[in-house]
Amino acid sequence: MCGIVGAVAQRNVYPILIEGLRRLEYRGYDSAGYSVVSEGALQTRKAAGKVVELEQAAAADPADGHIGIAHTRWATHGEPSNANSHPHNSGTLSVVHNGIIENHEALRSELISAGYQFHSQTDTEVIAHLFHRQSKTSASLLDAVQAVLPLLEGAYALAVIDANAPDQLVATRSGSPLVLGVGIGELFVASDQMALRQVTDRVVFLEEGDLVCIQSTNFELFSSKSGERVERTIVQLSEKDAQADKAGYRHFMLKEIFEQSNVISQTLQGRLSHNAVLTAAFGHRAEELFKVAAQIHIIACGTSFHSGMVAKYWLEQLAGLPCQVEVASEYRYREVAVPAETLFVTISQSGETADTLAALRKARSAGYLGFLAICNVANSSLVRESDIALMTHAGPEIGVASTKAFTTQLVALQLVALSIGRARGLSAVVEQQWVEALHQLPQLVATVLQLDSEIALVAEHFADKNHALFLGRGEQYPIAQEGALKLKEISYIHAEAYPAGELKHGPLALVDEQMPVVAVAPNNELLEKLKSNLHEVRARGGQLYVFADRDAGFTSEPGITVIAMPHVPQSLEAILYTLPLQLLSYHVAVLKGTDVDQPRNLAKSVTVE
Repeated sequence: MCGIVGAVAQRNVYPILIEGLRRLEYRGYDSAGYSVVSEGALQTRKAAGKVVELEQAAAADPADGHIGIAHTRWATHGEPSNANSHPHNSGTLSVVHNGIIENHEALRSELISAGYQFHSQTDTEVIAHLFHRQSKTSASLLDAVQAVLPLLEGAYALAVIDANAPDQLVATRSGSPLVLGVGIGELFVASDQMALRQVTDRVVFLEEGDLVCIQSTNFELFSSKSGERVERTIVQLSEKDAQADKAGYRHFMLKEIFEQSNVISQTLQGRLSHNAVLTAAFGHRAEELFKVAAQIHIIACGTSFHSGMVAKYWLEQLAGLPCQVEVASEYRYREVAVPAETLFVTISQSGETADTLAALRKARSAGYLGFLAICNVANSSLVRESDIALMTHAGPEIGVASTKAFTTQLVALQLVALSIGRARGLSAVVEQQWVEALHQLPQLVATVLQLDSEIALVAEHFADKNHALFLGRGEQYPIAQEGALKLKEISYIHAEAYPAGELKHGPLALVDEQMPVVAVAPNNELLEKLKSNLHEVRARGGQLYVFADRDAGFTSEPGITVIAMPHVPQSLEAILYTLPLQLLSYHVAVLKGTDVDQPRNLAKSVTVE
């Protein structure tokens, strides 16, 4: 979602700020801006739209300096506009902010009564004016920030500079991520370490409530609650530079679709023997928790929720445990009855998803057995606040519409289901069959992706449509949901998914010649039931597009287009039947000319409620 970059250096920080914003573009945004202290005065430049438009504005009216802050904004309060863009200024102070201040309206009224004028609709401008008001009576910028923070209700990461303190930057976090970058004689802050990889590979991951004061080439860390000094470890990042590169692909999304064979290999690496899952890969507490667990609660949002829905089938089949899957934004606001010995599982690509984190923090006091995170970012808040974690190792995912993060989540969740199953008496023969299939998975992914050109032709049938229906049965129902989500996210075609058996209970009324119906049809025990459902579609004139096992008995004919899938192990069907739906949505979006990697109104890492 929103992105923060800040820098204090002996050199001009403008290039650092702009490059940092470029590296945060994957998060999704609708405007950008920066402030620097230049010759003792505050200089701010903003632009609605992309970072390149901010660069053009800055080129027309340059503002350089040795200290500055920058921001990419995803609109929450007020439409995308220059006025609503960050940074927000008050007097000599400038602020950038991620998150939401829930009591901003009351604070705004108070500040207006005190004579402050507002030029935006944002909650962030409230923070700027509060800092300015407090600075009149505080001895330093740090003191002013510390005095204001108790007034703020909600989630935030923020950074502030003051032209009257031209070598000082203060930043803090509460409910939204922030990292400190340590360079050679220069210091940085950002909402994601990816933004700083061009200037340093040494970072401090700020903990909840941490406040950092950068003074020239030195920094001090404090607890924003107690005001006391705290110590945090400087982490040497070992990953290669995460600067995104399309590697010759037209879009990041297509690159990430075709990376799935390799990244799934990474997800499996070190976690499988030839016939079993290595439970120790989950952490030292995993075996203990898996043996005691009597129920599972899975909490996630969006695509991660769909992976949890698939995992429910596996957990109940392999482990015999009741499994409940819930959207995090609903879980966090209801009274939850927690059965004894329930394992709480969260799933998130970024590990900073606001609703999922809030659900975890609520669950901490609800009497759960333990907390497992499935995540792609090792140093994220979700991982740090869970008892054990399994990293998906998908690597940076730049496209907003998740692809490789989803399939690696499915792989990780299958490892979880097998591990818990073994702890509860799963047959070694069954485990070996599933593990042997997993060893085949990377090659099978590569095989399925060879359907790309065929699917690109099928996509032409969707480009002029406004609606689509996706059908699946069993664990393929959440795969159909994920396929519908992908299509609507990047092509803006309204798409819905249903269990195929539900057609006659309502959705059949929508079926006509203008409603393409997509079905996933592996050759399993539900195939004949699915065929009956699809006959109902054809009888109403619906146009069918069936991704079917080559041995499933489907043939193309007028009104039915069949895309033949290779025969695959039943345990891998959910993962492999996801791939053609990703390709379909991608090619439809390309034909419609939409912004594939950064679809409108959406963000990669949703760090506000």
